[in-house]
Amino acid sequence: MIPAMPATAVRSHRRRGRTSRKGSVVALRYGRLAAMGALAVLILVAGVWGSWGAAQHVMLTKGRERGTVEVTRCGARMCAGPYAPLSAGSTARARVEIEKSVAVRRGQRYAVVLKPGGAEAVRSGPAGVLYAWVPFGGALLLASVVVAGGLGRVRVGWVLAGSGVALLTAAFVAI
Repeated sequence: MIPAMPATAVRSHRRRGRTSRKGSVVALRYGRLAAMGALAVLILVAGVWGSWGAAQHVMLTKGRERGTVEVTRCGARMCAGPYAPLSAGSTARARVEIEKSVAVRRGQRYAVVLKPGGAEAVRSGPAGVLYAWVPFGGALLLASVVVAGGLGRVRVGWVLAGSGVALLTAAFVAI
């Protein structure tokens, strides 16, 4: 300290240095929270987007053709078989395709909903609804890590993780 300078001037100079550093730390913290929040929301929106392609046909069945398909052939990605209608206005088809998964086996009969304008079927009923939302369950698990680690909201992260595990487990049991 210079003898001609009063002690209060030195203290106020030191405070200004701390407040500008404190301001940058606060700005970085808010920037990190905004980035991690945006990432978590993006992951969840992508999960809903990935699930909605099949879920809309399974959940909103009014006006759609519902019936059963008996799987007779399976390829690398798709299985096929004859379609028997259950809803009014639906017509029988010699061949419709259903996505091959661990739950679709040759010789089995499955309740399905036909996608409009084609011969592609999606499983219906509780198993079909849960299976359609599997990508969203994975997104919940991934977002839980971002929320707990990046945002520091551990309880919310556990809730997201628990919801994702519950959805995936229910889909596994139902199929």
